Amino acid sequence: MYQKHHLVGILLGASALLSGSAGAAEPLVDTVAKGCEKELKEFCAKVTPGEGRVLACLYAYQDKLSARCEYGLYDAGAQLENAVAALTYLTNECGDDLKKYCAAIKPGEGRVIECMKKNEKALRGCESIVI
Repeated sequence: MYQKHHLVGILLGASALLSGSAGAAEPLVDTVAKGCEKELKEFCAKVTPGEGRVLACLYAYQDKLSARCEYGLYDAGAQLENAVAALTYLTNECGDDLKKYCAAIKPGEGRVIECMKKNEKALRGCESIVI
């Protein structure tokens, strides 16, 4: 199992990666918020959310996190890892089609997938991934 500081570090990096695509980060935020509810109220209540500040607060109190909070961070990290793997696979398999049909689409909130679905008949080899 990951060490606490490693998990929070991963999630801090993830928050930077996902900033600007709030829809993508929402399930991760919910997982951490539910798992770390006590810690967030006790240690981080006065922290202004955004730009990884709440995760930085949890990092500062990593030696005081409950098992439930640790699991919430671990679960969010696993969800993030799965999402990154899926995006990597999609990019590798559909990179040419993404450039050709959806280059002008702003990523986030499912817009790229919708673009790919709209162009499914023209896709070369990655249509089974998108559909």
